[in-house]
Formats: sequence, structure tokens, C-alpha cells
Amino acid sequence: MKVANKPILLVEDDQVDIMTILRALKEIHVCNPVVSMENGEAALDWLSRAGADLPCIILLDLNMPIMNGIEFLRLVKQDERLRRIPVVVLTTSEEQEDKVRSFDLGVAGYMAKPVDYRRFVEIVRSIDMYWTLSEMP
Repeated sequence: MKVANKPILLVEDDQVDIMTILRALKEIHVCNPVVSMENGEAALDWLSRAGADLPCIILLDLNMPIMNGIEFLRLVKQDERLRRIPVVVLTTSEEQEDKVRSFDLGVAGYMAKPVDYRRFVEIVRSIDMYWTLSEMP
């Protein structure tokens, strides 16, 4: 992702998925620090702390306890300070309603988590390539 080595915010409650994402990022040589939060509420707390170095991207799961991804996304996109941070949904949800609601709330992308690790690495590589080339405001 490389935007001045800003952090990547990973909002994910499944420890296996967290380890898979971290492993995939390392494999494709993404050097940005990763901040992992287990639900939307914890992620919002982290984003709202004074002087926070805002992440270059948020990788978001939808199915989480306390505050799910849709609720988190709604609040982030209403916040003037946070709304321009690209959010990519990485989820097991194949629900059409989740896809529609995510895009209605301004996600930059929606990716289904594949079971196969090699396919997962390719998805993470494509996210990295796009956001490395994309010019941000």
C-alpha cells in the first residue's frame, strides 16, 4: 500500500483470517504497519484518538460482534475526517444485500475471502497494486 508507510487498519475478529492476511501482506512485501482491531467499535476508538496517523486503507470484515462492518462503514463515511479513507470489504458473506449496502455506503471494493491461500494472496496482491498506483487526495 506504501502511502508514506501509513498503517493499514484491519478490522477483523477471526484470528485465523488475521494471520492469513498478515502472512499474505508479508509474502507480497507490503511493509506498512498493520493495526488489527477485532470489531467496528474498537476500530472507531482507534481512529478517533487524538493525533492518530490515519490509515492508508481499511480492510474490513462484515460479520463481527459488538459492531459489524456495515455499522462501522456507515459511521466512517459520515465522518468528515475519515470518509476519504478507502475501505475494502474482505468477507465470507456472499449476500447480495451486504454487497449493495457496502457499495451504497461508499466502499472501494468488495472481495470474498477464498478458502485457497494462493487465491487469497492474489486478492491481497491486486488490492495492493491498485492502491499503490491510485492517487489519493
